[in-house]
Formats: sequence, C-alpha cells, structure tokens
Amino acid sequence: MSDLPLFDDLVDDVVAMADGLVAEIERLPLDKQIEALNRVRQKLHAVSPFRDQPVDCVLWVDADRVRGNDYNPNAVAPPEMRLLQISIERDGYTQPVVGWETGGDIEVVDGEHRTRVGKSVTRMRERLHGRLPVTLVNQGSQDRNNRIAATIRHNRARGVHGVMPMTEIVAELLRRGWTDDEVARELGMDADEVLRFKQNKGLPELFADHAYSKAWD
Repeated sequence: MSDLPLFDDLVDDVVAMADGLVAEIERLPLDKQIEALNRVRQKLHAVSPFRDQPVDCVLWVDADRVRGNDYNPNAVAPPEMRLLQISIERDGYTQPVVGWETGGDIEVVDGEHRTRVGKSVTRMRERLHGRLPVTLVNQGSQDRNNRIAATIRHNRARGVHGVMPMTEIVAELLRRGWTDDEVARELGMDADEVLRFKQNKGLPELFADHAYSKAWD
C-alpha cells in the first residue's frame, strides 16, 4: 500500500500549522513582524532541498546595514538609472540585492544600483520600511579576493564591466597573491585577457613571475 496519502495528510498538517504561525506574526508590531519573518525563512531555508541556492532565502535587511563595495567596475548611465528607479517603483523589487555579510554589515556583491534606489529615494525607502531585500552568498568565506571575484562574475555574466576599473581589479588580485591562472579562472577570462590587463596597468611587479619567450633575450 502506498504511503502517499499519509504524506498528503502530513503536508496538510504542516500547512495548518503555518496558518497558525501567520496569525501569530500578524499580531506583532511591524519591526517584530519583519524579524520573525526573517528568522522563520532562515529556519525553512535550513531544511530546504534548495539550501545551497542563495535565492532560496531572501531577507529584509535594515538598509543602513547594506553598503556598497569599493571595487565594482559596473556603472549605469543616468537614463538607465532613472529607468531602474521607475521599474522598481512600478513593479517593486523583482531581484534581491546579493550581499556578503562582513563585520556586522552587508557588503553588496551585486545590486549596487538597486541598493541606491532603496536607500536614497525617499518614497521607496518609506515603502520598504527602511529595509532592502537581500540574499547572502559565500557566507563561509570573508576573503576580499573572493568578494571581488563574485562581483566581477555577476557583472561579466551580464556583459557589463568597465575596462579601466577591471585593470585595477586584476592588478589588486595579483598583488594580493593570486596567480594569472587563478585570476583567469575566477573572473571568467582567458590568459590573453589577463595579460592585456597587466600590460594596461604597466607595473613591472605584475610580471615578476611571467615566463617570457626566448625572443625577448
């Protein structure tokens, strides 16, 4: 005999318990509602079959805890920025800010401009009760190189990144100990791209371990 009907009954029981939980959350003041919803989402995320996917758990985070990074080469022109603001005002946040928890704050990995709209546009900040939708990535690592690489991957996957800022980022990663191969692998480049960025920067120390052809002799 199949156990499926039994499991259907269990699902119904779980949903009934959720109805009771919803009623209890509705009795709380706003700030406590948000806190309760975040904590419940984290509990559900911990048992979710999709718990290795950050988007499975979107939290409403105090906007003042969310800060930009100092290495994002992605820039949005004023017309596109205005369109983004209109899109969020009309349709709401359809994508969360992707962040990295560090030092008690959330450093933006992807969504710098979505963050700016939610923090600086007064009517949006009021609608969001001073919060931003955030999903967290790579919580097990605090290494700056990994944070930079995650941001660049998000940008390059959409085909948006600035050449000169990328030159600075490649140089920083190399100075911080990554090899050419690591930079290429983590940022989705080939060896020639890494070499071109090194040449654009023009610093001899970036070529300290570069194997030159005998044609240079």
